[in-house]
Amino acid sequence: MQERAFDAAAFQAATGVSRETLERFEAWRRLLVEWSAHTNLVSRSTLDDFWFRHAYDSWQLLRLAPERARHWVDIGAGAGFPGLALAITLAETTPDEARVTLIESIGKKAAFLRAVIEETGIRAEVITARAEEISAPRPCDVVTARAVAPLAKLLTWMQPYVEKGAIALIPKGARHEEELTEARKSWTFEASLHASLTSDEAAIIRIERLTRAR
Repeated sequence: MQERAFDAAAFQAATGVSRETLERFEAWRRLLVEWSAHTNLVSRSTLDDFWFRHAYDSWQLLRLAPERARHWVDIGAGAGFPGLALAITLAETTPDEARVTLIESIGKKAAFLRAVIEETGIRAEVITARAEEISAPRPCDVVTARAVAPLAKLLTWMQPYVEKGAIALIPKGARHEEELTEARKSWTFEASLHASLTSDEAAIIRIERLTRAR
């Protein structure tokens, strides 16, 4: 799929979301543009690519989740990629059951996330803390993170969730094979790679049964 000319209509056609869900995505995009005038949320050069580079890239994780997945945790949520995209879509597909927890340590970014949640009325919560500071993480179905840290380090923060039954879905770029190799020096896990819908070089890593290597 080409990034060029991928607008709101193209996003709706590719994902099949309802008009109401598309309006929630648009509210998020509008707030992102407004807040970016005074707060560093994402690279400003990517704002015009919101629908493809951010919204669609985040949305694609839903196709890899177990059917039972209702509670997601997004580590290092930033401007809400992928967590807000997941919460907005789940508000349509499982409105009474879905919940997304957004973990973000930077106060201004956490405030932005709360503003989007209030504007859109989605079922999500924001925890303003570093992932490693959460002493007793609650169980979830899926834990994810986008552009936060190398895989080996990221798994340290994800392990408490995976050991309680979650799967990890981790979008990674062109170096995903290298990161997997490096992570296996410290961790033992089952992994599968899934092609990204937004980049021929990227992949989504699905990880289960995660333990420290002996």
